[in-house]
Amino acid sequence: MRIARATTGAVNGLTSRWARTVTDGTAFSAAGVWPLLALLADGAGGAARAELADAVGLPADQAADAARELLAALASMRGLNSALGLWTKRTLELKETWAAGLPAEAHGVLMGDKAADRAALDAWAEKRTGGLIERMPVGLTDGTEMVLASALALRTDWMRPFEETPLWPADGPWRGRTLVGLNRWSALLDRVGVAETPDGAVTELKVLGSNGVSVHLLLGEERMTPGQVLTAGVDILAGRHTVVPGPRLPYGDAGPGLRIEKMRCVTPEPPTLLVRTVAYDMTAEHDLLAAHRLFGLTTARDATQGHFPGISDAPLAVGSARQSAMARFGALGFRAGAVTAVAAVPGGAPEFRYVTTLARATFDRPFGFLALDRRTRLVLAAGWVTDPEPYREESHSM
Repeated sequence: MRIARATTGAVNGLTSRWARTVTDGTAFSAAGVWPLLALLADGAGGAARAELADAVGLPADQAADAARELLAALASMRGLNSALGLWTKRTLELKETWAAGLPAEAHGVLMGDKAADRAALDAWAEKRTGGLIERMPVGLTDGTEMVLASALALRTDWMRPFEETPLWPADGPWRGRTLVGLNRWSALLDRVGVAETPDGAVTELKVLGSNGVSVHLLLGEERMTPGQVLTAGVDILAGRHTVVPGPRLPYGDAGPGLRIEKMRCVTPEPPTLLVRTVAYDMTAEHDLLAAHRLFGLTTARDATQGHFPGISDAPLAVGSARQSAMARFGALGFRAGAVTAVAAVPGGAPEFRYVTTLARATFDRPFGFLALDRRTRLVLAAGWVTDPEPYREESHSM
């Protein structure tokens, strides 16, 4: 199923704005947050409606349709499992028009027993992500009236696996560590390229999965911040920065971590791309209310009054909004998961005769990544790698 360009742009726009706040190693999924904000915007009123619409990047009266379109598209993507869940107390009456826009199987009941409700929500998160996320990131209280949640689980195997070897970075923050290095040779120089951005040069490496998913690794100049590098990656996807592909790059140091060399050989050889990167396995927890302006939740968190007349006549405010995320990049493939939950509370030296080209792309210092659906270019997960996997003799591929 196709996604409207405006919807893809709105979701990736939230990815970009979230990326600007990144300062350390993390993983996150704007695609997991966005449909929840869009559905809340549809049911919100007053200032909360305007703020949520601004965060979503679409008019509030278009948000719900776009959210349903996105959820349907996510459900049809190969390599991605997605789900939407809604739980309410029996005493909370929802507006029929709002509830009818959600999948019928999505609606569950909060029994009022925190232990039992917690167990049920955790079981949903674990099942919907295939065990990648084990707990629902929501703070349940006696006053919790409603929980709206999304789950994403992304899995892909590389079309060409990496070889796992020790890596000893010579410089940078990883110097002195022995890491799980991933090496791969390829004849496709156009898998790597360099973009010049206002903040500096960024090297982009595309690693293709077998099911329509790609992971783009992004290495910026050392002076660039994580937010600048990740935002540049989203802008590259949108065509706002031009990428010069490997075959057109000059010899020498062509970009961050990228060197193009002439290599003499005995027999005619095609150009070669040598990729050296690291394995990583990370988890992250995000309190969306701590960044309430980014997510349009400033007014909605005020529990002295209700903000969602389109959801229920009962006054509701956002009491909790969190995301749990993980990302794992290994020799054989990539895994990423995210569960996002919003809780509403009452509101209130031989003869070398030939020459070929060798491109060396090395990611041996902190870098960013974007995992995306190749067809729609929708970013499904993103992150910044600061703590790669240490190498041990008993290390094994994912």
